[in-house]
Amino acid sequence: MPSSESHPEIRDSVARLCQGFPGEYWRDLDQRQAYPAAFVSALTESGFLAALIPEEFGGAGLGLSAGAAILEEIHKQGCNAAACHAQMYTMGTVLRHGNDAQKQMYLPEIAAGNLRLQAFGVTEPTSGTDTTALRTFARRDGDDYIVNGQKIWTSRAEESDLMVLLCRTTPREDVKKRTDGLSVLLVDMREVRGKSLTIRPIRTMMNHATTEVFFDDMRVPACNLIGEEGKGFSYILSGMNAERILIASECIGDAKWFTETATNYAKDRSVFGRPIGQNQGIQFPIAKAYAHMRAAELMLHRAIELYEVGENPGEEANMAKMLAADASWEAAEACLQTHGGFGFAAEYDVERKFRETRLYQVAPISTNLILSYIAEHVLGLPRSY
Repeated sequence: MPSSESHPEIRDSVARLCQGFPGEYWRDLDQRQAYPAAFVSALTESGFLAALIPEEFGGAGLGLSAGAAILEEIHKQGCNAAACHAQMYTMGTVLRHGNDAQKQMYLPEIAAGNLRLQAFGVTEPTSGTDTTALRTFARRDGDDYIVNGQKIWTSRAEESDLMVLLCRTTPREDVKKRTDGLSVLLVDMREVRGKSLTIRPIRTMMNHATTEVFFDDMRVPACNLIGEEGKGFSYILSGMNAERILIASECIGDAKWFTETATNYAKDRSVFGRPIGQNQGIQFPIAKAYAHMRAAELMLHRAIELYEVGENPGEEANMAKMLAADASWEAAEACLQTHGGFGFAAEYDVERKFRETRLYQVAPISTNLILSYIAEHVLGLPRSY
């Protein structure tokens, strides 16, 4: 299939790595709701999870486009990067806003694979996508912050050593703007897990290793504050642009897997003495999904381009995520319909990928919230929430 792909050498290397983790590997994990530890270890040992870490700290020092290529290729090969993708988009918060001491302390260990920065604590049960309404509070006490509260949908918390945590350090009623008074802490969960930090897994329709997390007088050294106190919302927004771009890349990879899988099946499957791919009722949905994927891919490339020159492309990153998620879901529908009953059989991997890609209509930001953002911040319509 034609493509305007970048970083071909990286993509080839990732594809070769993924060949060691075929469909049966993922089906087994899915059945057991188990974490893909071997896959994550292979990515770590190959240096792919350290792609965005500067060379001075032991990483590859590559741009976001390389991270996007890695994640896209993983999904294009039928694998799933959800077990480890957060290390790339949380990395942006540390790289852009962390101080030198924090980078010296943590980045070399992360690059070497000795530490995992996988958990991103933002969403809460009562606030949902209204981030400014979160209640988790960090009170300064000498050289520490004391944190109390709860997070939900904190994926990979059980498999992570470090967590980027957004919390209030000034009560909402004491700030002029509701986006003020939020701060970012880098939490070393190894020191507090099972004591002042409790993690409870949440079973979901796909194998996603997500959890809810409770903080009970959890002490975090004040030196682990990222950036300035009270300015954390802007830091998280910057990281969220990277998050949206990288998740969009995964969706593009999913869409390519679904399109290729559907195309190959339509060529091989014969009914009434002819390949089903000869029928326009099969051809057209696949072709349309492919066209929409390519259009979303162009928006994704634009968002990456702006991000890598130092801008905060909120409009482009959000639209790329929405369009790519829509494209992957459309391709998933076409692929499942092409396979008919066999699409529901686990051995074809279509139903697993179908469940996995459906998530991105909702997370890490829902399509409706993206539409609200575009309406208000791009088109100038009245605020809807």
